[in-house]
Amino acid sequence: MTTAMTSQAQAGSTLKSRHPVAVLRGLPASDGAGVKLIRVIGQPRLPDLDPFLMLDEFGSDKGADYIGGFPDHPHRGFETVTYMLAGRMRHGDNQGNVGLLRPGSVQWMTAGRGIVHSEMPEQEDGLMQGFQLWVNLPAKDKMCKPRYQDIDPEKIPVVERADGVAVKVLAGSFDGVTGPVSAVATEPLYLDIALPAGAAVDVPVPAEHNAFAYPFEGSARIGSDTEAKVIARGQIAVLSLGASVHLAAESGPARLILVAGRPLREPVAKYGPFVMNTADEIRQAIADYQAGRFV
Repeated sequence: MTTAMTSQAQAGSTLKSRHPVAVLRGLPASDGAGVKLIRVIGQPRLPDLDPFLMLDEFGSDKGADYIGGFPDHPHRGFETVTYMLAGRMRHGDNQGNVGLLRPGSVQWMTAGRGIVHSEMPEQEDGLMQGFQLWVNLPAKDKMCKPRYQDIDPEKIPVVERADGVAVKVLAGSFDGVTGPVSAVATEPLYLDIALPAGAAVDVPVPAEHNAFAYPFEGSARIGSDTEAKVIARGQIAVLSLGASVHLAAESGPARLILVAGRPLREPVAKYGPFVMNTADEIRQAIADYQAGRFV
């Protein structure tokens, strides 16, 4: 059991534009029943980024890389966020929730006091691509009633600008448009941003939130000053504090996720699918699951 608190405190005014303060690549990993993925947050070089505990990117057109899926497994004390880019995945849990994740859809699941769920592919071949993000819950909410938000792609608004920039608003707000994810303690911002070649956009970000950007198509220049950096596909840029971030596609089109959340600044105790504040709470979570009390 470890407690990993990654601080993003930076010198200078939070009114400044953000820029990358750390850039790194994810590491190959496997989870569930052998699903191959890239672990971006939750690896040794970036164990967490308060309030974010883990970010996985999965993407393969080989059925053998994902066909095992994620059979029944428990969670307690945090939220899981699945954003599908391609493919179809079926969700089911012991609370009676069932949903189909398809391209463009989002599942925001609050495990709270405990849930047992599965995510299994509804295809045997073809491209399966997307992200799973783990978001911590504050201590006061860790034992809340589980909650499930299944959001179809048609319910996710897209801000389209004249220069071709398109911003999907999954959570939080952009340009006066608010995403469908609601009532989340960490007040997240989750955007999927597509930039045509030569285009740029300034994105407001809550000044005290921790934030990262992750290009998954092309590369993007992040920042507007001498500390700006070009971030390649598959690299995560941990951002300084500030009220906005400048994003630009220079050599070709780019697409990235920009994610921010209010840091909790609380102790973190992690053990597999359980995230609490103390080792004693982890031991209780294990005992409760083994006794069948995740109902």
